[in-house]
Amino acid sequence: MKEIILIVAEIINTMHDIILDLTAFAGLELTDKDLHLWIMGIIGIVIFGCTHVFFKYLSKYGITAISFVYTFTVMIVIVFAIEIQQQITGRGQMEFDDAVMGLWGFLLFFALYLFIKVIHKGMKYLLTRKNKSNHRRFRSDSK
Repeated sequence: MKEIILIVAEIINTMHDIILDLTAFAGLELTDKDLHLWIMGIIGIVIFGCTHVFFKYLSKYGITAISFVYTFTVMIVIVFAIEIQQQITGRGQMEFDDAVMGLWGFLLFFALYLFIKVIHKGMKYLLTRKNKSNHRRFRSDSK
């Protein structure tokens, strides 16, 4: 996993240098802070646009779908932050498999949540259906 982080860092650093060279070539005297403002602003608004369209689509399936995607995204950040923290502090070992297992844990517990939710809705449906049939029978008996 350390190698992956180093490769990603090298890609980002190379892109950073290319952007600095391009802005200097264009005659723009942008500081590193200016570049962060523009680049992160552009990246952020593009991600927002894609997320907005995707979540709008997911809303057809209910708030649970949106909550799952959001939570899964946060979990990815958390498991990788923990692995990076382990590398920095030397407490534990930074391993990609640990991050994957953490995400599998969330997926397992989410599947359990969905199972309980389906059982609950099924019981609620059956009870509502039984109450409606009892109510109809009571009305027909009283006539």
